[in-house]
Amino acid sequence: MTQILNVNRNADGQYEVTDAAGRLVEGPFETNAAAWKALDRLDNQNADVPDKRRSNKPVLWGKPEKGKSAKQVKREKKIAACQDKQMHRDAHKAVGWVRNIASAKFDPEGNRKYRDYKLGTFGAASEVKRIDPAAYLAEKAVRGES
Repeated sequence: MTQILNVNRNADGQYEVTDAAGRLVEGPFETNAAAWKALDRLDNQNADVPDKRRSNKPVLWGKPEKGKSAKQVKREKKIAACQDKQMHRDAHKAVGWVRNIASAKFDPEGNRKYRDYKLGTFGAASEVKRIDPAAYLAEKAVRGES
């Protein structure tokens, strides 16, 4: 004979497993989920079905990644070495200022700065904008230019 079990809430706000007559079978539980878990456990005990063995292995979603073979590792190292060598070759062909900036990657200890102090300033802060016309004309007359 099967027994009908329900999950009900008591006056204290806790959950308990009761039978059809309203008698307490198991409980009280703090959460509804705990009560239903107990009901499932009772149901499985009554069915006399052995529990399914559960493994402690983590669940892998999707395909597990395969390890790389020695041949694959060797091939990847060879490709990386070729790319590194090509990068060095290309760096030597570059223009001087590009080479100075890019060489910081190859020679981090080297003191390679982009020399923008030689370029001067442009725009409103430029010295060219502050030339006095009278002083310019006086210098031009001294040099003998017309």
